Amino acid sequence: MTILVALILGIVQGLTEFLPVSSSGHLMLLNSVFNVNGNFLIIEIILHIATLLAVVIVLRKEIWFIIKNPFSKEMKNLVLSTIPTIIIVFIFRFFTNSVFENAKILPVTFMITALFLIISQVISEKKQNCKKREIKTSSCLMMGVIQGFAVLPGISRSGSTICTGLIMGENKEESAKFSFLMSIPIIIASLFYEIIFSSDKIFGVQVLPIIISFLSAFIVGILSIRFMLKIVSKSKLYYFAFYLFALSILSIFIV
Repeated sequence: MTILVALILGIVQGLTEFLPVSSSGHLMLLNSVFNVNGNFLIIEIILHIATLLAVVIVLRKEIWFIIKNPFSKEMKNLVLSTIPTIIIVFIFRFFTNSVFENAKILPVTFMITALFLIISQVISEKKQNCKKREIKTSSCLMMGVIQGFAVLPGISRSGSTICTGLIMGENKEESAKFSFLMSIPIIIASLFYEIIFSSDKIFGVQVLPIIISFLSAFIVGILSIRFMLKIVSKSKLYYFAFYLFALSILSIFIV
């Protein structure tokens, strides 16, 4: 894998992990274009570690509060949102594991994400913008359920969970922050899963491309998180739906 491809993958991961456009779908699409193949899994692991650290850096105050207060409502909400996600992902992995490697699903899932963004915009506009407060338990559970389905390539994890929070009547900024916090246990769990159960698919890659992809994903990830927090406060997520509509059509010809 060339340094240029590693840089592109890192930038795309850093952007799409936190923008409502699906990082897994974009990486799968780029894999079809660049034909990374054997090196793709280890690169995915490195990229997810980079974006995980980006979340930790940006939301360090919220994370530190949860660590210091393991019995707080914030910790309870995080656990409650993670449980349905793990159950749904396990069911998907057990019965339809092949779908995670099938790029043919991307035109459909990109379109689903686009429609969800528009629907959530319409519904949230009919509700008053809630004052800043803790997210309700019911909202946490529903966001966890939706996050489970977002394991499918092309379904945006951040987009679907933030939109779910808005539909449930939650505060915009709090929905976005909680969505990013929700990603931490899931990213960690997925990393362990890939390392343990897919170690036979990991091939050696050169050190420099790994470093380039890691740094680019980390830096761009920090910027995209901050950007998303501003965008959500203005309720402009539906703008990304137009991009996803176009990408859905384009991916038909790529995959």
